[in-house]
Amino acid sequence: MEVLNKRARFDYFVEEEYEAGIELTGTEIKSIREGKCNIKDSYGIVRHGEVFLLNMYIAEYKEGNIFNHEETRSRKLLLHKKEIKKINDQITLNGLTLVPLKGYFKDNKFKILLGICRGKKNYDKRETIKERDINREVKKNLKNY
Repeated sequence: MEVLNKRARFDYFVEEEYEAGIELTGTEIKSIREGKCNIKDSYGIVRHGEVFLLNMYIAEYKEGNIFNHEETRSRKLLLHKKEIKKINDQITLNGLTLVPLKGYFKDNKFKILLGICRGKKNYDKRETIKERDINREVKKNLKNY
């Protein structure tokens, strides 16, 4: 099970990537295993020396009864102290954004791939679309030969 944020690489230039663990409850992990998770609108912040992921949507687990979780609560990310300090410096000094790129299972634990990103302007996005179209045409022409 893998959760992708396809818009992230279209809207941002990814400068650095970090792999982080995430603090989840039992019903959240069961819901993620069923594929009911979305990181499209989420982003990360550093608060009091800890990194949190906001707006990550995890649907309620249907058999969770009274122990169910909030769908878009703030979730703590697990990183080393040096990584948190480096991320915080880049976000505050350089005006960059912390965006989740991918969520995946690794050794039976759910991990988030975070990217420290710089926003693209409209002309950069048009350039990305142009490159993608050119690559698609080249692949199409190579298949025909």
